[in-house]
Amino acid sequence: MALQFGVFVPQGWRMDLAEIADPVEKYEAMTRVAKLADATPQMDSIWVYDHFHTVPTPELETVFEAWTITAALSRDTQRVNIGQMVTCNGYRNPALLAKMASTVDVLSHGRLYFGLGAGWYEHEWRAYGYGYPETRERMRAFREACDIIVKMWTEDYPEYHGEHYTIDKPINEPKGVRKPYPSFWIGGGGEQVTLKLVAKYANAANIGGGDPDVVRQKLAVLKGHCEALDRDYDAIIKSTNLVVYPIAPGADPEKATAKLQQSLGMNLDQLRQNGFIGDPDDVTRRLEALIAAGANYIIFYIPGIAYDQEPFQRIIEQVLPRLG
Repeated sequence: MALQFGVFVPQGWRMDLAEIADPVEKYEAMTRVAKLADATPQMDSIWVYDHFHTVPTPELETVFEAWTITAALSRDTQRVNIGQMVTCNGYRNPALLAKMASTVDVLSHGRLYFGLGAGWYEHEWRAYGYGYPETRERMRAFREACDIIVKMWTEDYPEYHGEHYTIDKPINEPKGVRKPYPSFWIGGGGEQVTLKLVAKYANAANIGGGDPDVVRQKLAVLKGHCEALDRDYDAIIKSTNLVVYPIAPGADPEKATAKLQQSLGMNLDQLRQNGFIGDPDDVTRRLEALIAAGANYIIFYIPGIAYDQEPFQRIIEQVLPRLG
């Protein structure tokens, strides 16, 4: 499977629109990045997070809702696929979510990457009134949701009676453009539930958080699940996310990130704790390590991209050509 790349658009979750006052201009800053990626042949996809509150702490700041902007960005762009990394299962009924995904797959002309995970950000769960079930219960609900969503995409009158969800012959038309169903990406490295669901249903896994050792370990587990289920392991996309800020060759990291430090309210050490900073040689080596670990799809988050696209261009022009 050929190596491919995607990029996150700035939607506010990482405080990446905080310098812009006007909410309309915040959205336009986000969609400008989407259009830039759309015009960049090396980029296969753009991505959004499914969160309501900012990190590292909840602030009174903009965070655009994931599925609303997925739909809007699919009409703002023409070529790139649009995904969520990943939709939190606990925030929407899975039958409704399948219907939403089918609709977006059609209005994007088949460019939806449907990302799903069990969810983890306790603060926003509780703030929005969802409670916060223990991990075991969230994973059971996640398993049921995967079953229901695939049924909604593949059956005319699906039925399901589970511990957490029940559906009684809901009609979902149109079911989407891609066959047998919209491209299904499952995020998370849980070895007993999540990776088994990847092997059973998913077109793609998202694992490892840009750590080559974790990617290698989780893919070994995924391969075992695929063998047990007689699933073609090689047919599954193995993706990972990487927070990266490429600086110019020979540049001093402190000076090169000064504006970013001011924008995010972090010093250089804090930036490094939250992502990878290096010149094109450094970034290339990091990507080569991920590829060697088994990743074949890299999704970049580039801090400050709403205000400065030069680091993105540096990846496109000085890093990706080295990877073949």
